Amino acid sequence: MAKQEWKPGNMLYPLPAVLVTCRDAKGHDNVLTVAWTGTINTNPPMVYISVRPERYSYEMIRSTKEFVINLTTKELAWATDFCGVNSGRDMDKFERCKLHKEAASVVAAPLIAESPVNIECRVTEEKKLGSHSMFLAKVVLVHADEAYMDEKGRFSFAKAKPIVYSHGEYYRLGEKLGTFGYSVKKKGKKGKKPSKKR
Repeated sequence: MAKQEWKPGNMLYPLPAVLVTCRDAKGHDNVLTVAWTGTINTNPPMVYISVRPERYSYEMIRSTKEFVINLTTKELAWATDFCGVNSGRDMDKFERCKLHKEAASVVAAPLIAESPVNIECRVTEEKKLGSHSMFLAKVVLVHADEAYMDEKGRFSFAKAKPIVYSHGEYYRLGEKLGTFGYSVKKKGKKGKKPSKKR
């Protein structure tokens, strides 16, 4: 199969499309869409978001060192796009998108009630990298909506219908292909991994 060579670019896909909420020292709230985000550590749990310094929310996050990552769903797709192409300098995006605020438990920034999962974060470091600044942050609390729990009490992403972003387009995640470790499980013994050779 022939492959073309392209100039360096961000071809990693898909990416989570999340709504990040923040609040400045005067109590003004904003919500912005972020796709440059992800997990960076397990213990302590840490995440990152990368934000352009010219964005309205950049200074709010830089000064307060707090934000909330709100996961998105199929129902939040329109709001996710709207909050990514409009500035909080010009409007109240919560009002325009009919998003409802809920008080966080640890940070000052609000949660989005419609989001299935809200991740409260405190910034530990900012890295200025060029077009974007990366905020590394500790996860201080997670909120999971009980409406998305399955019969075993586990959070069901199938119920949440999460969306992702890839090169200017949004997609809903669909078919489950397997579970962690399924490639090494013995046939006929569900849930059991082969014993390690000693």
